[in-house]
Amino acid sequence: MTDNEPIIVASNVHKTYAAEGQPVHALRGVSLSVDRGEMVSIMGPSGCGKTTLLNCLSGLEVIDEGQITIEGLPIQTMPDNVRTDYRARRMGFVFQFYNLLPVLTAVENVEMPLLLAGIRPGEARQRSMEALVNLGLGDWSRHRPAQLSGGQRQRVTIARALVNNPTIVWGDEPTGDLDSTTADQIMTLMERLNEERGQTFIIVTHDQGVGARAHRTIHMRDGEIENETIHRPFTGVGSRPAEAAAG
Repeated sequence: MTDNEPIIVASNVHKTYAAEGQPVHALRGVSLSVDRGEMVSIMGPSGCGKTTLLNCLSGLEVIDEGQITIEGLPIQTMPDNVRTDYRARRMGFVFQFYNLLPVLTAVENVEMPLLLAGIRPGEARQRSMEALVNLGLGDWSRHRPAQLSGGQRQRVTIARALVNNPTIVWGDEPTGDLDSTTADQIMTLMERLNEERGQTFIIVTHDQGVGARAHRTIHMRDGEIENETIHRPFTGVGSRPAEAAAG
């Protein structure tokens, strides 16, 4: 695919769960596209399908109907092992509650996806240290999660998500467990990485302030896309926001 083609395309996506024997229609014919290098937030009330949409788009969950392509590839029809390998190589994930292994140090947590991908231990350690240094955590690399603040733990999570230089970074409430000051720092970091590296960010959030930091917000309700809000124009990979370029 070319840089001018959307990196994510979803068409008429349906997802239904069974809850106490009753069907729950989590996604009802959702269609959307995301450009390469765009930062998009997904917002809506609890239970509207935000996290389900993120999980389906990223291939963590299988859809019931419709089609999803990532970089032109039909991710939902990939064999499980191929889809898992693709996610490991091309995607990064940042969640609300860090999902760090408590017995491992920061650098050991960050290098885990590289080791699982077959990268030699020496190279994995070097790349992991570089990722931590780039996020201002070089002096904390030997500390375990319990010895770090919430903001530091989330930076470790981001370092782990970015260590394989993914094309797409998925965030599910990445600032939800942080105070407002730390949340602002994390979003500033994500904005910088999006701008400098041209990586695509999809962020599920309930925080209006966080959502407004994206190029646009997709608003969901009852498993459907209700509307969207453009916060700042997106003009292509590696481009600066119009207001920054004008300054």
